[in-house]
Amino acid sequence: MHFVKKLFLFSTCCLVFLLNSAFLVVGHRGDPTKFPEETIQSDNSAFAAGADYVELDVHVSRDNVLVVSHDRDLQRVTNSPTIVSQNDFATLHQLTQKNGEHIISLDELFAYYQDKPQAKFVIETKKTKHNNPKNMEDLLAASIKKYKMEKRVMIHSFSAPSLKKMSELLPNVPRIFIVGSLKRINFEVLSYVDAVNVSSDLIKGDPHLISNLHSMGKKVFVWAEMDESPKLWNWLINNNVDGVVTNFPALGYHYKLAKEGSHKYAIDASGTYLCYYSTRLVENPYLRVPKKSTIKQGQQVHVTNAVSDNGMTYYQIGESSFVPAAFVSLNLTAAQVGPYWGSYLTLKGSRAIFGQSEPETHLEQGQKLLPGKRYRVLGFNGSVNHLWLLTSKGWVDGKQVLLTSPHDYSPVAAWYYHQLPASQRQLNLNLLTYNPLPVQINVTYKDQLAVACNLKAASLRL
Repeated sequence: MHFVKKLFLFSTCCLVFLLNSAFLVVGHRGDPTKFPEETIQSDNSAFAAGADYVELDVHVSRDNVLVVSHDRDLQRVTNSPTIVSQNDFATLHQLTQKNGEHIISLDELFAYYQDKPQAKFVIETKKTKHNNPKNMEDLLAASIKKYKMEKRVMIHSFSAPSLKKMSELLPNVPRIFIVGSLKRINFEVLSYVDAVNVSSDLIKGDPHLISNLHSMGKKVFVWAEMDESPKLWNWLINNNVDGVVTNFPALGYHYKLAKEGSHKYAIDASGTYLCYYSTRLVENPYLRVPKKSTIKQGQQVHVTNAVSDNGMTYYQIGESSFVPAAFVSLNLTAAQVGPYWGSYLTLKGSRAIFGQSEPETHLEQGQKLLPGKRYRVLGFNGSVNHLWLLTSKGWVDGKQVLLTSPHDYSPVAAWYYHQLPASQRQLNLNLLTYNPLPVQINVTYKDQLAVACNLKAASLRL
């Protein structure tokens, strides 16, 4: 338990903006490893994770509405073989993604975020090789002006003509040219773009590319098949890039902090404290000044800001109350993890792994977990689709483990497991040997924890 106690103890216009901004984290299509891409839920998750921008794509419907979607064919995201350009928006809007959200227009997206100034977007214009549709840029400029988003968007595209047109319509909105080949970068294109978004492979192939572009006053963003490899991230950070477009915004933000130091940003989201131990709040996240009040297992909070300093992130949940962010999930509810309280985990493979200091970072700063050994689950974070589990050795990726039952596991927890929608049940487990109970049981969530998992509330004074 030493690692957990230690965690508690120490825990835990626009061109001008672009040129003056520090390293930027851009959530690629939102936070796609957690939630369906390019949905409001995915975008909110990316911003809550620390993304400076969210990258989105637009197509034009048959009745000239800008539709938020990466694909022209919506089969992959809606399970309906529907071509955006061949249908009116009223038809497209009826289609839903896996989380129940409807396909939305860019106007709807801007309307939702209009009064959330921390939300900024990189909008990609999806054009054909013949530069169609011809009216996309006019529609995009009109939408940006309508919702006064000029200082909160950047435009990027593989289409040089599209960016040139945007430079004429909205000259103060930054433009980023996406390239997968050095042959596409020339002085003509650089005359009307502010930045270049290049494949990581191009940087590896030309060590002078970044410095050459910087010497011409152009920012350099990097895109890749981004994974959670510390080697790749360290390489990117040390190559002085200005930003990364990534599928893992939380991880990108972690590296940004390592590069820049402390930072505070707005969140405005509800969360749940999902740790076995209670802990005292702090009133000063920089000096770790403790308060008398505590936060307890299953307690719901409203997070207004996040403050990160010296490798630790705190959520602000009151005027002068802060809690270690690692123990508050913005994406999980108490009900979704209730059946697994009191369980143990074992490694799936035969190799030892290291616990992580914080969920979703993949930085080996904890202690070693050994194959064949059981470790008590002490907390949860991540999402239903990608669970992270706290142990005495640190945080562990749920995909690397199996959940197993304590000896006194009762049918009540199994009953609660079966009440969860099938899409929210964890499958990497070996603990539910009971069928759903045939009768209704009046058991509160608190009773469930005590009866099914034999847990007692514990308080840790800092």
